Amino acid sequence: MKANEKILTGIKQTLETGDKITIDLREASALTGSGNNVGGRTLFDDAFAALRFQNPIRQGARIVKREGMSAVQFVAKTGNATNSTNPWGYTFTPDSGSPNVNTTIWQLPTRVITAQLPVRTAVLSDVNYLDETLVSDLIAEFGYVEGASMILNNDQAGSTTTITGATNGLRGLNMYITAAASAYGTSGTAITNGIHSIATFTQAAAALSYNDLSDMCRVLPAQYWNTPSTAWMMHPQTIHDLRNLAASGANLTRLFTETGDAFGGAVTHIFGFPVIPNPNMSVTGAGNFNIYLASWENFVTIADVEEMTIQAFEQTVPGFITMYAERRMVSTVRNPFAGVRLVGV
Repeated sequence: MKANEKILTGIKQTLETGDKITIDLREASALTGSGNNVGGRTLFDDAFAALRFQNPIRQGARIVKREGMSAVQFVAKTGNATNSTNPWGYTFTPDSGSPNVNTTIWQLPTRVITAQLPVRTAVLSDVNYLDETLVSDLIAEFGYVEGASMILNNDQAGSTTTITGATNGLRGLNMYITAAASAYGTSGTAITNGIHSIATFTQAAAALSYNDLSDMCRVLPAQYWNTPSTAWMMHPQTIHDLRNLAASGANLTRLFTETGDAFGGAVTHIFGFPVIPNPNMSVTGAGNFNIYLASWENFVTIADVEEMTIQAFEQTVPGFITMYAERRMVSTVRNPFAGVRLVGV
């Protein structure tokens, strides 16, 4: 039945019965074949976005939320309250001994990631869940961008790491000072303060070895071994290299045994600590920081102004809705003693 015939039939029915009539004007399909525009019409499936790798540091880091901040100042208590020469007994002599209690401070400005996305109004009305997909994918994209900056960026003057923000980006883990033992950086509110030293173990050879991991673990202070967030972090390629490590000899027995289940898979845990893959980290190579082992809740702090701000502007370009989004944050190594890293030769 054609559309005008359907309308006339519907009008006649409602006049005769007084009932409310719904008229279906969709064309009936004649299933005479298959292919585009044959036997039906085009339907839009729900919109989706490919899964992005976000920021794995957030899995274990200490995260705080603050409103209206332009900078964050961090304060660490240093030194010991007990007398280093003789802390036993009740003897107390004013103005003598070596209690050595002090604080160190550093301050970092808030950094912002922004995105601008124009979308045709007609597309938003045609495609199911497109607006929700755009928003969720923006959140994921911001997570990836911040994750890369949190590892690779150098926030000091003259920085060349422009793709991860340079002086507008976060203070990346790889820019902290390499040292045999961890230590707090200089105290103050300048951008040059708070660049701590991180205990760094150097590989014995160009290729990773089992002993590198064992020695690296030994460097992490024992008080951090049993915290819930203590974990390894490394590039997926590094995980692959470790899975291929074999003992010397003809049988080539793998050093990390694969058991075939979720809890005993090769290099899902090492020495009892979980392994977190992070594609933002460097692979094994001379001068590359390829593995971190840390109590992440103590090692890194992320301060978010708010999770995310999204605004839609309808009059920017005719026929378009322009979505503007931003995320503001600060990140820092809060306790340099809570993490160690491996560097290649």
